Amino acid sequence: MNEDQIKGKAKDIGGKIQEKVGEAVGSREQQSKGIANQAEGKVQEKAGDVKDIVKGS
Repeated sequence: MNEDQIKGKAKDIGGKIQEKVGEAVGSREQQSKGIANQAEGKVQEKAGDVKDIVKGS
């Protein structure tokens, strides 16, 4: 795993937690921020995947 994959996965997990906390306390804003962080994390993780593929070629 490269740095982008690790950071992306961490951001995705953090976003899931933030979304669930937002649900628990009834905060739509926190839920939305959590979902946005998950998406951002997944994109960063995929960018890391591409870097690994390019390095392997």
